[in-house]
This record gives sequence, C-alpha cells and structure tokens, in this order.
Amino acid sequence: MGLNSFQLKCIAVITMIIDHTGAVLFPENLILRYIGRISFPIFCFLLVEGFFHTRDALKYMLRLGVFAVISEIPYDLAFWDTALEFEHQNVFFTLLIGVVMMYALEKSPEWPVQAAEVLLAMWAASFLSSDYRFKGILLIAVYYFLREKKTAKHAAGAAWNLLWGKIQMYGVLATVPLAFYNGEKGASMKYFFYLFYPAHLLVLYGIHSIVQALL
Repeated sequence: MGLNSFQLKCIAVITMIIDHTGAVLFPENLILRYIGRISFPIFCFLLVEGFFHTRDALKYMLRLGVFAVISEIPYDLAFWDTALEFEHQNVFFTLLIGVVMMYALEKSPEWPVQAAEVLLAMWAASFLSSDYRFKGILLIAVYYFLREKKTAKHAAGAAWNLLWGKIQMYGVLATVPLAFYNGEKGASMKYFFYLFYPAHLLVLYGIHSIVQALL
C-alpha cells in the first residue's frame, strides 16, 4: 500500500510539465503554475531519500552536476529565450548543492558546524541564483534533519510552502502524496528522469518558437 519512489517521481514529473507548460506557453494562466508547485517539494523529498539509499554519494553528485550542465542551455532557451543566461541556473544546481550539503552534514555531527554548512549551502544557491535559491536548500535541510520524524517532517514541509505565500503556497498539496510514501523504490528508470528534464524544456522551447513564428 502507499506510494513508492517511482510513483512519487511520476507525480513530480507530471506536475513539473504542467508548471513549465504554463510558464513557457501560457504565462497568464496561473492555475497551471499552482498545480506545478507540487513538483519541487516532491523532488526535494526524493533527493534526501536517494542520498540515504545511494551506494556512492560522490557518483550521485557527479550525476547531478553533469545534468546540471547539460540542462542549462535548454533551461535558458525555454525560460529566457537565449542560449546562455547567467543570472539564473536550473534546478539541478540546487539539487546538487543540496546533496553536497548532506554529504558534509554526514561528516560533521556537531550542530554548530552543521548550522554553518546549511547556511553556506543556502548562500551558494543564492550566489549562483539556482532555481528556488536558498529556499530550496532550506527545504532539503528540513527533509534531511526530520527524515525519521514523519509527522514533523510533513508539517515542516507544508509550513515551508505556506511560508512563501503567493504561488508557492499551493505546493502544500505535495504533502498529500508524500504522506503516503511507503519507503519502497518501485520501478527503476533513473536516467529517464534525468534526461527528461532538459528534453521537455527543449520541446517547450520549440513549440514556443513555432507559435511565435506563426503569430
């Protein structure tokens, strides 16, 4: 019973597509963006679960880093209509910083050091202007520190969404599927999810370009 990791990824991907379709093709339709807010909390939750289940954290970081670089041009094309835009970085950079942070946290159990590491990771995400910036790192930290405390974890995750108000408050709906997580992996399509991110951005950019050319 419940939802496994694969099923949660499917929910996150579907809501991400809805979100990005709204952002790129229908920016005036905020309903699509509201639905899309569900995706990021699920990805952060699964990032933490993936970190604790991976056999090689360094390979995990390398994989995220490679796809962060691969995804940057598709991200810039889709959202900024240019091949290279250095003021905003895609979400893989945020997830990579999150994994580096968790790796460091595992190496230093003393709370003052851990607090400094979290703050440093939040600064790095803001400095790079990666998607969700310091807010995204904060959510990853919430799921990391409260991983074994189910009620507190989901309550804090819900509060994170409500804290920022406006569109992100609808991300609180992610708490529902996350609460049904059963701890199982499910089907393995690891590289599909990594490749899908830049691929769907290129498709959206292509559709947007065609529509603009026809107007």
